[in-house]
Amino acid sequence: MKKMTIDGNTAASHVAYAFSEVAAIYPITPSSPMAEVADEWATAGRVNMFGQKLRLAEMQSEGGAAGAVHGSLSAGALTTTYTASQGLLLMIPNMYKIAGELLPTVFHVSARAIAAHSLNIFGDHQDVMACRQTGFAMLASGSVQEVMDLALVAHLSTLKAKVPFLHFFDGFRTSHEVSKIDVIDYDEMKALVDMKDIDDFKSRALNPEHPIQKGTAQNGDTYFQNRETANKYYLATPAIVQEMMDKVSKLTGRNYHLFDYCGAPDAENVVVIMGSGADAMEETINRMNKEGHKVGLVKVRLYRPFVADAFVAALPKTCKKIAVLDRTKEPGSLGEPLYLDVCSALFEKGINKIKVVGGRYGLGSKEFNPSMCYAVYKNLESKNPKNHFTVGIYDDLTNTSLDFSEKYDAAPEGAISCKFYGLGSDGTVGANKDSIKIIGDHTDMYAQAYFFYDSKKSGGITVSHLRFGKTPIQSSYLIDSADFIACHNPSYITRYDMLTDAKEGGKFLLNSPWNTLEELEKNLPAKVKQQIAKKHLKFYNIDGIGIASQIGLNGKTSTIMQSAFFFINDSIMPYEQAADFMKKAVYKKFSRKGDAVVNMNYAAIDSAKSGLVEVKYPESWATATDGAPMVSVANNEYFKNVVHPILVLEGDKLPTSAFNADGSVPVGTTKFEKRGVAVKVPKWVAENCIQCNQCSFVCPHACIRPVVIDDATEKPETFATKPTTGLKGTQFRMQVSPLDCMGCGVCANICPGMKGNKALVMVPLDEVVEADAKNWEFAQEVKQADTSSIKRTTVKGSQFNQPLFEFSGACAGCGETPYVKVVTQMFGDRMVIA
Repeated sequence: MKKMTIDGNTAASHVAYAFSEVAAIYPITPSSPMAEVADEWATAGRVNMFGQKLRLAEMQSEGGAAGAVHGSLSAGALTTTYTASQGLLLMIPNMYKIAGELLPTVFHVSARAIAAHSLNIFGDHQDVMACRQTGFAMLASGSVQEVMDLALVAHLSTLKAKVPFLHFFDGFRTSHEVSKIDVIDYDEMKALVDMKDIDDFKSRALNPEHPIQKGTAQNGDTYFQNRETANKYYLATPAIVQEMMDKVSKLTGRNYHLFDYCGAPDAENVVVIMGSGADAMEETINRMNKEGHKVGLVKVRLYRPFVADAFVAALPKTCKKIAVLDRTKEPGSLGEPLYLDVCSALFEKGINKIKVVGGRYGLGSKEFNPSMCYAVYKNLESKNPKNHFTVGIYDDLTNTSLDFSEKYDAAPEGAISCKFYGLGSDGTVGANKDSIKIIGDHTDMYAQAYFFYDSKKSGGITVSHLRFGKTPIQSSYLIDSADFIACHNPSYITRYDMLTDAKEGGKFLLNSPWNTLEELEKNLPAKVKQQIAKKHLKFYNIDGIGIASQIGLNGKTSTIMQSAFFFINDSIMPYEQAADFMKKAVYKKFSRKGDAVVNMNYAAIDSAKSGLVEVKYPESWATATDGAPMVSVANNEYFKNVVHPILVLEGDKLPTSAFNADGSVPVGTTKFEKRGVAVKVPKWVAENCIQCNQCSFVCPHACIRPVVIDDATEKPETFATKPTTGLKGTQFRMQVSPLDCMGCGVCANICPGMKGNKALVMVPLDEVVEADAKNWEFAQEVKQADTSSIKRTTVKGSQFNQPLFEFSGACAGCGETPYVKVVTQMFGDRMVIA
């Protein structure tokens, strides 16, 4: 075994690759990286434990992938797949067949929410719970290390038991968490395999040398009894799983059982849970028991087959109350699946003195932290615990929710917590992944990284959560008490409350062009200044955008900010050592692009030391009342009450009554967002414009549009125009919305200009935002001149129509949205998009 800093998907794929000859795949978030990394390994010539390269086959859908797995297994090839959510649901018909024919395989699932009233790409157990009746055994992992270990248990068990396995772990929270773990070598895995099990599997393959027939039809006289012949295999499976757990435990030193208990030996109140929430629970009970509570926790490992004897044996004899937590919702059921299983297990074993309540948590990656864990135990400690509760939300409609307002900090002492606010595609997440690997691989510290993304892909906000410590990190939740906070985009300073989570005496790093105290006085909101001074933060500023422009990195500041982080936090690792590792990572990443790119990034690393400024702010900031205003909120009821809280990362505070039960929402609210995330935006140069409207036509976000007004129309002084070609008595202007622009530059690239001079040039946002934001508002409100004489079926004419698809959350420079936009301009008044 060796220490490596990897994510959960890579850990699962590492084990699956060792045991597999074939992988039939189809990508779906958040499971796609498992297939991607396996494909990279196969391309690089990596071999499995049998000395073979994995053969990957990408199918047309998840249903096709499952069919290919079934066929490949029937032909005698050790086969796996990776999936999630609706993709897993498409595999269910084939899963019944695979289980019915006793074909050993492991499906690795990064468990994800199911699209119901809305789409959600994040983690819960709704998808895997829809498979519990298929005949697949189900094994749950709760951390990146457990994914490595229990994936091995699953592969060993399926070969011995002949029952297929579904190995699942929480989407994003575990699949995308980067953690320092023990990686098991292929030789160590192979030593645990009984080759007779593989020979037996191969001997049952379809083969013309000894032909058999499968998939026959049976009538009512025989189907039932044939179906029951599988019973002995399922009855034998739990013991086989425990045998394999014992083998893996002997190898790794980490103990696993079908149900693992932790907590007070004389606990009266016990929680039953599976998945990543178990780690947050364990952290919580560790502190609660030190405070004198008697609480415990049962972690469910083998969920199917559910072994009542093993579950009851795991409970302390003193147990009086149990709370069962399910990360799923089954409308109309008496309770969620794990709750019903626990109730049935106790009933079948004649135990009726333990009170059992059930609750839901964490749907769609809803945060689940120690304050919520504490609320669950407080509910159990009450005289009449609430049953069928929810925790983590405010349910003001059916009043199911527990009160979790009391903050409970269960993080172990000595851990260092850091938060980084970045812009999707600006390199912040990539740089932080490099940082966590540098620290994890080159120090004796444990390391963990988790990355929050909003649903806007590139151009949306990202928040990186990094933890380091001398003991294993079990904090499977977002950081809410940070030693270090970095803001990588200056526009965020007036949009988000970033410093509420800063610890007293912590550190704050800002990327902004405001290098003097006077500039910071003007551009920081009063609230930010108060937070900095009241918490006695060490405050640093660096003009990353300016440095990147000087070096030639075109606004890419992530390497500069990464270097500044290491320089400020040299207690984690000496800066010179960190800079050396950063440069090695840069060379590995960019050497194929040539020495110039590598040297630019080297310069970026070195620039942090000279460009970083520690701000010596006055004590008067603690009572500051002036400064930049926070971004104003549009006076639209739905936007103000629902959308805006989501945009400023306070959607968790919205109650259930804020939403329609069917998931329907008003249209046309993106125009109120005004995100202001572009580093550079287009500036219109009137004398070079030929009025072709191509820039408007190709804009992915509908944020640059032609405006035609009558000559007599009063307009702002900065609203420059020129006579409209072909329309006498009117004036033309190409108007950009700087706060909606994503800065992709597609408009400037397509602009033909006049005599080689572009009519659109990209300039820093600060140069034009004040004037052009007002000009955009004027352009939206002013009465437009009649342009009906210009044919609407031309590129030019189509752009005088109002786009009904505007300011989307697509990536900057998206090649698809311009088509959707122009279709709405042509036919949008009579379209239904589904």
